[in-house]
Amino acid sequence: MVFRCQRDSWARQFATRVVSCQAAELRPEGGGEPVRGFQVVLEDTILFPEGGGQPDDRGLIGDVPVLRVTRRGPEAVHFVPAALEPGAEVLLSLDWERRFDHMQQHSGQHLITAIAEQMFGFKTTSWELGRQRSLIELDTPSMTAEQVKALERSVNEKIRDRVPVTVRELAADDPETERVRSRGLPDDHVGPVRVVDIEGIDSNMCCGTHVSNLSDLQVIKLLGVEKGKKNKTNLIFLVGNRVLKSVEQSHSTEKALTSLLKNGPGEHVEAVKRLQSSVKLLQKNNLNLLRDIAVLIARDFKSKPAPRQLFVLHRKEGDSEFMNIIANEIGTEETLLFLTVGDEKEAGLFLLAGPVEAVENLGPRVAELLGGKGAGKRDRFQGKAAKMSRRGEVEALLQEFISHRSPEV
Repeated sequence: MVFRCQRDSWARQFATRVVSCQAAELRPEGGGEPVRGFQVVLEDTILFPEGGGQPDDRGLIGDVPVLRVTRRGPEAVHFVPAALEPGAEVLLSLDWERRFDHMQQHSGQHLITAIAEQMFGFKTTSWELGRQRSLIELDTPSMTAEQVKALERSVNEKIRDRVPVTVRELAADDPETERVRSRGLPDDHVGPVRVVDIEGIDSNMCCGTHVSNLSDLQVIKLLGVEKGKKNKTNLIFLVGNRVLKSVEQSHSTEKALTSLLKNGPGEHVEAVKRLQSSVKLLQKNNLNLLRDIAVLIARDFKSKPAPRQLFVLHRKEGDSEFMNIIANEIGTEETLLFLTVGDEKEAGLFLLAGPVEAVENLGPRVAELLGGKGAGKRDRFQGKAAKMSRRGEVEALLQEFISHRSPEV
């Protein structure tokens, strides 16, 4: 069956009748608990069911939102949260912004696919219409930057030429179907076959919704290529309003950088490189200072006339190396060390070091108290802590252990 949305991609409202309504559940795309609702079949629809790489439409049946549209054989099934009466006349309203975006991306894909094959012999093996950007999988192990630029110039020339885009319906057994580009029909396909023609450029079997003239695409931007699977190349692209949104976002970012860096857009890259160099130098100096502080902390502890059996230290600034330097300098044969770094209200790092028996016994218990995970080997047990505020409980545990341990430990 060919739906109204496929015969007239520009229709935004349509009066029709409810054929059936059955209770059902919908599994959200992002996972989670199923949503209870109803599957509604209409006499005809302007809401496109997903297919051919194109996502489904959204809209309203009366004032009831349509959450998903899928194809089931010759029927389009609309999932809605409220029941509708079979036989009732209803008015369909289309989410036009979503639909027109899909039309631009889908027709743009047809154009890019056709020109890529004409220019370079790169055949399209699949494509994906994403939420932010779309991709075409090309049957080639690589594509040069020069080829991408040439392809972009060519497809935009076709847009400026205002080439018509038309849709034909052919019988499934029409010999003409053998002469158009196709990746095959679904096993449950019934009714006529739709062929989308870009005049003088391409004829492609397709079930999706399309523009009526390449000028409706406005502009195509090829963002580049990524390595695909099995010697394929993914070509990333934007069409029409997505290009305008990308330019708007880039311009906003440029304005923000100009304000932060106090220079013009042409100098942003060099300014960021200078900042990166400065940050690396500061980080290096900071690490050297932390190492010196660690050594001084350890020496101060060791200089006490009567060294304690337990050494506890928390510092906001630091890392695993900082804690291990302290442990190395103090030594773990006689002293039990509990060291932590990080913000007290957030996650941090911990190190338990000391006599092997004590560390093996206490390490997992310390990690559990701190709500974290860790691993150890002989005289060291370290890891991440989610509950730094419970350090006092750990210290009490260690004090209790020391007070009860035998002199041999």
